[in-house]
Amino acid sequence: MNAATVVVIGGGQSGLSAGYHLKRHGFSDARTDPGGARTFVILDSSPAAGGAWRERWESLRMETVNGIFDLPGFPKPPLDPAEPSRTAVPRYFASFEEASGLPILRPARVNAVRRADGGALIVESDRGPWRTEAVINATGTWDNPVRPHYPGQETFAGIQVHTREYVSAQRFAGMRVAVVGGGISALQLLEEISRVAATVWYTRREPVFHDGEFTPEVIGRETIAKVTADVEAGRPTGSVVSYTGLVWTPYALAARERGALRRRPMFTAIEPYGVREADGSFTSVDAIVWATGFKASLRHLDPLGLRNEQGGIRLTGTQVAGEPRVHLIGFGPSQSTVGANRAGREAVTALVRLLGPSAGPGRPVAARPAGPSPG
Repeated sequence: MNAATVVVIGGGQSGLSAGYHLKRHGFSDARTDPGGARTFVILDSSPAAGGAWRERWESLRMETVNGIFDLPGFPKPPLDPAEPSRTAVPRYFASFEEASGLPILRPARVNAVRRADGGALIVESDRGPWRTEAVINATGTWDNPVRPHYPGQETFAGIQVHTREYVSAQRFAGMRVAVVGGGISALQLLEEISRVAATVWYTRREPVFHDGEFTPEVIGRETIAKVTADVEAGRPTGSVVSYTGLVWTPYALAARERGALRRRPMFTAIEPYGVREADGSFTSVDAIVWATGFKASLRHLDPLGLRNEQGGIRLTGTQVAGEPRVHLIGFGPSQSTVGANRAGREAVTALVRLLGPSAGPGRPVAARPAGPSPG
């Protein structure tokens, strides 16, 4: 069986940040130094650098994304605002990987993480199992799209796609399209599709837009404080917009000017050729775009019993409360790119303290009893 002191799951921004800090702390490549005192490996399900950015829709340009913070010690080169993010960001990540020499095994999809006899953890992947003393989980959300279900949904004769499958508006040219969702991606897709199709916008709650000047620094601090309070209490976190509200970005203003921001309350059922409105009337649509967001992709951690009765996972910093060997980064308050960098550093610093000077693949650290995390 493969062995590593630390296994990082996920090779996006937070996983790369964790790998950078592990290497700075003297951890070596577990594949080429299997007997080393401190080793690590990054298991990434993507076939190449870039993580979920490789799969973003082709019209999402760098000028539209919410900002990409520099990877540690590696400033971004000048980026063309008109370039698709699905090519610009992976190219930057690939350059970082080459310069850093991180031990990344890909594609390697992790199916489960379990406790083993003797206090170690077993990371089961489609590239074989890894015995490890600690896990830094950096799997993000892209692999866990939220797909709501409404009565009659399976009878719909038109097109249904989630943001995860969306490519471009041209597929919907000339159609009548229902766009569902109240978040940032929903606004971006609504604005884009409304250029070539008749759109109807549905949200569960009335959208809240910020008036006046947008100050990301202030809103960022407030948002991080709210999300941190939730994860420290073990409460499931909501979408970004549920904490921040919406901002009058250029694409939101363009959608409003085009008349696309006339929000309707959620329909109650789906029929073969349209939807049944909340007031009982019928609206004909040819396609439904589910811009309904994502949740943290953590199913592979279920064998560890980390969730509480609320379905949340309580954290102290990046560490799972009651399980010091497992850290979650790119999760909760560290979902932003700047937060991911900081979380990678924080997780590694905590694990260095936990593992001690003599820890290695054969020197397990103290385990906690099996069962749900407190909180």
